[in-house]
Amino acid sequence: MAKTMTMCYLLLTLSFVYVATADTQIKVTNNPADKLVAAINENRTAHKVSALTDNPGLACIALQYIKAYQGNCGDVGGSDGKKPPESQFAEVFAPNCGVKASTLAPMTGRFLGCQTKYVHAPEAFSEILIRNQKSLDILYSKNHTQLGAAVTGTDGGSPYFWCVLFSSGKPNQTFAFEGGVAKITKPGCFSGANDECSGASDYRSPLNGMWVLATSVLIAMMGFGLAL
Repeated sequence: MAKTMTMCYLLLTLSFVYVATADTQIKVTNNPADKLVAAINENRTAHKVSALTDNPGLACIALQYIKAYQGNCGDVGGSDGKKPPESQFAEVFAPNCGVKASTLAPMTGRFLGCQTKYVHAPEAFSEILIRNQKSLDILYSKNHTQLGAAVTGTDGGSPYFWCVLFSSGKPNQTFAFEGGVAKITKPGCFSGANDECSGASDYRSPLNGMWVLATSVLIAMMGFGLAL
């Protein structure tokens, strides 16, 4: 009996360690916008072009840029593609994010993609955002110093939007938040926020892992009980 109780205690301890670790990892890694930035910088450095600074203020504006489409995937790309007026950056996007208008810097490029099926960041980068030579010219441009990425679905699902904005501004002086903190912009996520994406289909709650482990613990306890 003592051996059984010891084993159960160890299993329960491991389950709590797992949940704590999973929660930490989710906050760091389960943000497809961060992964999109990583894919872009890895591709740039592979082609002997410098990596860009991830600016969360610019990334938050990228999320607002997506939301300006109001879920209309057909307005993205092609000869009939539309884009929000430039005036919205200062009048709407920056205020919605809590970015100081005085810290806005010129945009040097942008990527925007939309489709009904969710794909992970590397595929979104290579299959949706990089479409032609013009895309490659933007990707490898030496005019950029920083970037920000955003990913979101519409009403928690399809269609899915990916957006990357590039700027030539100074990374630590431009797109600065009032008080140093972004306004709440959920659903969706943006890079550099040290947060998981609330609208991404690859998000897995740590509670799921906890239930799996809890079930395993119970099964193990039953097994030990039968053995005795």
